[in-house]
Amino acid sequence: MGRVTASATASIDAPPERVLELVRDYDARPKILTDNYTATQVEAGDAGEGTIFAYHFAAGGRERDYRLRVEETADGLIERDELSSYVSTWTVKPSGSTGSQVTVEASWQGAGGIAGVFEGLFAPLGLRRILTQVLANLGNAARNPAAGNDNP
Repeated sequence: MGRVTASATASIDAPPERVLELVRDYDARPKILTDNYTATQVEAGDAGEGTIFAYHFAAGGRERDYRLRVEETADGLIERDELSSYVSTWTVKPSGSTGSQVTVEASWQGAGGIAGVFEGLFAPLGLRRILTQVLANLGNAARNPAAGNDNP
């Protein structure tokens, strides 16, 4: 199976600088995540190699741990899992005079065989719903700093 990809895009009524500030704040990241994400941890990377954001993720009857090494870009982030082929990319672009368009894309190397066919069909649908809610939470947090998910 090839790469499996899920993405979501949202317009957020906040300037890109504000949205990028929120996306890059890993200490506050749990406030925008859904209940699918638990046991979040933020670590400093080795010798200037960037932040590491770790969490446990559960969805669709599957669970796994992630340990993402963060790379900042001019308009977002690239988060690469040290434990798998999973990569998430956050992109924030100006939209209108004061807003932002935010896209989060997640991809990984899919399984082979019949399991890979089902993974390629169903995993992106479920993950897209989760990412859409994360972006809605991000929009709420951008408009109201006290908003967001109270996920521990």
